[in-house]
Amino acid sequence: MVLKTTTCRFSGLRIYPGRGIIFVRTDGQQYLFINQKAKGLFNQRKRPAKIAWTTTYRKQHKKDQDAVVARKKRRTTTRVQARAITGASLEVINKRKNEKPEARKASREAALREVKERMKNKKQEKASARQMDKKAPGGGKAAMKTQLTRAPAKGTKR
Repeated sequence: MVLKTTTCRFSGLRIYPGRGIIFVRTDGQQYLFINQKAKGLFNQRKRPAKIAWTTTYRKQHKKDQDAVVARKKRRTTTRVQARAITGASLEVINKRKNEKPEARKASREAALREVKERMKNKKQEKASARQMDKKAPGGGKAAMKTQLTRAPAKGTKR
C-alpha cells in the first residue's frame, strides 16, 4: 500500500496522512508544516537554509552524501563507420580520403573550370538564339507586344 505523503513547506520533511498543521494566509495560500516547531520558525521568518535539521540546509552543506551514490560516467567511443553514399562507392570515397591535398585542390579547380565553361557555353547559346529570333520575320519584341495586347480569350477573367 502506498501512502500519499506531502512535504513540509519549511523543513522539507515528509508529512504522512493525518499529521501536520495547515496554515492558510489571508490571500488564500496554504502552507503545510510538519509540526508546531516548523510553523513557529516560519512565522518568525527564519530561513530554512540556516537551520541545521532542514533538508535545504543539508543539501546546501552537502550532508547525506553517502546515501546518494554517483553513477559512473561512461566514456563513449566514437565508431567511424564508412559506408557508400548514393553516387559514390566505398572505394571512391576511400580513394578521395587518402589523396594528397594538392591533388584534391587540382581536381577541385578542374571541376570548377569545367562548370564555368559549361555555364559560358549555355550563355552563348542563349545569346545566339536571341539573335536568331530578332533576325527571323515576325520575331523579337514587336511580336511579343502584339501577343500581350491581344484581347483575352472568351471565358477568362483578364
